[in-house]
Amino acid sequence: MQPSAAPDLADLAHTHARPAHWLATATATAAVVALAGLLQPGPAGATGTPPPRPAPEASGADYPLECGGAPSTVSKRAAGDLDGDGNPETVAAVHCEAGSGTPPSGVYVLTGGTEDGAPARVVATLVAPEQHRNVTELAVRDGAVRATLLGYSSPDVPSCCPDEKEQVSWRWHDGAFVRSSQSEAPSA
Repeated sequence: MQPSAAPDLADLAHTHARPAHWLATATATAAVVALAGLLQPGPAGATGTPPPRPAPEASGADYPLECGGAPSTVSKRAAGDLDGDGNPETVAAVHCEAGSGTPPSGVYVLTGGTEDGAPARVVATLVAPEQHRNVTELAVRDGAVRATLLGYSSPDVPSCCPDEKEQVSWRWHDGAFVRSSQSEAPSA
């Protein structure tokens, strides 16, 4: 048998674990873990912009209705971003409460109050009650307000039986709501 040409492992200094070696290894590991913790990416989607506000509440707004002391009722509401700012607006169909008959509706666009906790405020009137229209459908789709309005061709038509039906929509364009419509006969 020939003797090995390699040195005896017991004679090598790095094969003996001394406390200084363990302390150096622990310090280096702790430094790597601490550095990794500092270099973590921020939360996903954090861009520094505030999150979108919720749609304004329609029931607390002050509507420009003359109800002669009677309360007003929000009969329909829809919400969506109408002006492209990333925050939803609310569209509300509102009428005065009446003991009988069919009171005309107003259709209003609401935005959030100027301060936190402030009630919503009316920023546009799409249909004024003076136009004597009733709203049967109201929606916000693809950035446009869509509504079905019932009305009267003359003052001689009884208020129970509107004889005009109109599909209308409004879209925000150059700082104002632009209306488009399609009239049709009412369904029986």
